[in-house]
Amino acid sequence: LLLPVDRFPEPYSAVVLPPQAVAQAAPDLTGIPPGARVNPGGCLPPPQDYGPGGTAMAVGTDTGGRATLSVEVTTPAEPLADYRGHLAECARVEATHRGVTATVTTALEPDPPVLVPGSETLALSRTVTSGEGRDALAQSILTHTAQLGDVRVLVTYMSFESGTEDS
Repeated sequence: LLLPVDRFPEPYSAVVLPPQAVAQAAPDLTGIPPGARVNPGGCLPPPQDYGPGGTAMAVGTDTGGRATLSVEVTTPAEPLADYRGHLAECARVEATHRGVTATVTTALEPDPPVLVPGSETLALSRTVTSGEGRDALAQSILTHTAQLGDVRVLVTYMSFESGTEDS
């Protein structure tokens, strides 16, 4: 079900991630790294099997635009209604990992059209910010999700910005 890398649009140079890299890359799309402490409690991302039987991922990189386009296929996935509820309850989360705190803000967007009968869709936008001034980092994330049964497909656009010197 994973999109072949030759189907990624220009200028994204894409690769299928090996299983060990999936466990590092997939959590980046939530803005909350594994092992982080979160406030409010209970707002860790839902558990996910990052092993080769649970998650496959291809990532395209636009180095000039400082952006990535990711396609992720996960199974088994919780019902999409449960995930939607989790996102609504955890719209703003402070995540602390290795002494660095990031603010993760998530908003549900209008659902994308259903293209496969019986599937469900969900869209979200997310901003992850940390640091201040020249050390500030920000990620802007837009994810469209489709789910049929317990198979979920997520397509995520993520762009990066770094801080500027305070005036």
